Amino acid sequence: MSDAYFSTGGGLKLKGVSGGSGVTKKKKKKTTAQVEKQQTSDQSDKSKESSDNIRESSSSSSMTDAERRFEETRRKRQEEKATKIAQKSHKERVQEFNAYLESLSEHNDIPRVGPG
Repeated sequence: MSDAYFSTGGGLKLKGVSGGSGVTKKKKKKTTAQVEKQQTSDQSDKSKESSDNIRESSSSSSMTDAERRFEETRRKRQEEKATKIAQKSHKERVQEFNAYLESLSEHNDIPRVGPG
């Protein structure tokens, strides 16, 4: 009976996962001085990211004329679409949708079979 339930010991080994043995080491606790250093480095990283954002906006000047025109027309279309949607109330949109559904042909409906 015990032969039927034979299994090897150990955990599953996953493909593509590094770490080999899968043993995790305990992390050392950080001192308050290390935490303060990390916070100051995080703040400096945030300031660098904000300066990077400014650089990205100035990199838009490297766009060609056609790219600028495309972006401008796309932005205008989005604004027009937003104003068009904002003009109608939910009730009006539902009424239009119902009218559209009524105008569709009903060839997908299942015909009645039998008496009645």
